[in-house]
Amino acid sequence: MTSETRIPTIDLSDGDAAAGAVDRALCGAGFLLVTGHGIDPALPAGIREAARKFFRLPAAVKEPYAVRVGGRGWLGPGAEANGYAEGTRTPPDLKESLSFAADEPTGDTAVDAEWFLPNTWPAEVPELKPLVEAYLWRMRALSDRLLGLLGEALGEGGDFFTRHTGHPTYGFNVNWYPGTDTVGPPAPGQFRIGPHTDFGTVTVLDRQAGRGGLQVFTDDGGWQDAPWDPEALTVNIGDLMARWTGDRWRSGRHRVLPPPADAPAEELMSLVYFYECDPGTVVAPLPAPKGRVAYEPVDSHTYLRAKLDAISVGEGGPPDRPESGDGA
Repeated sequence: MTSETRIPTIDLSDGDAAAGAVDRALCGAGFLLVTGHGIDPALPAGIREAARKFFRLPAAVKEPYAVRVGGRGWLGPGAEANGYAEGTRTPPDLKESLSFAADEPTGDTAVDAEWFLPNTWPAEVPELKPLVEAYLWRMRALSDRLLGLLGEALGEGGDFFTRHTGHPTYGFNVNWYPGTDTVGPPAPGQFRIGPHTDFGTVTVLDRQAGRGGLQVFTDDGGWQDAPWDPEALTVNIGDLMARWTGDRWRSGRHRVLPPPADAPAEELMSLVYFYECDPGTVVAPLPAPKGRVAYEPVDSHTYLRAKLDAISVGEGGPPDRPESGDGA
């Protein structure tokens, strides 16, 4: 069975037929395509246009916005190595990112200082802020809609997950994958994003088709190009969701190929929204027979912080910590 048949397209406007297909897909590849999502394609197109202006600026102009993984700002070349999430020593990923996150404070000083800091907006592209803020608002609503569908697919009710998203954390990366004219030829084992699984509940991805694009791993098919539909968004679940379901559902393993040798100038840009839950949520796995692994309950954000630290290149992260283990 190919990944194309393991990754169905779900029309969110047809809720009656979706639950069974969702459960089957998430037990397998951990990926879905969704249509009927209501996102005007002009919005992601506008974000790409504005972000491209920033990424094309000289490095010295971008440097004041530089942050480590989990921060709000610019992740420059060499900042991230997602293969370390699997405990695999890999070269840094061949990409740059603009990273944003939840910024509405809860009133808890410690929580806000770690998870709800203000976003940083590049002064050089003022048009980016209203576009991203509009997109984040729509992504949060869509993610709760997806979590409602996932609760129904488990037979646990539509609020099984959303009762933990009253004031959730989330992250948003605009990932720029330039060609070899910018990044140079890939080193052995180097990818635009190395093989990994995401860390949170659901990831919603607006991506572009390309030769050096997204691949998804399945046990029966190995690595295969992910199916693409210009009308659809790509959705996958992360490690926290897999744990929550007692590994009934699979955290979708994926990678982004390096610039192809026969199309070295290929440039792609992905908009990646990582949804999580309220800080301090205790994630306990579903019991058998729905759940398959009886994990110990974990604090959601202690778990997420350890994952983020593991892929950050530099102090505290790889290559100094290959034993520990987000991106898309």
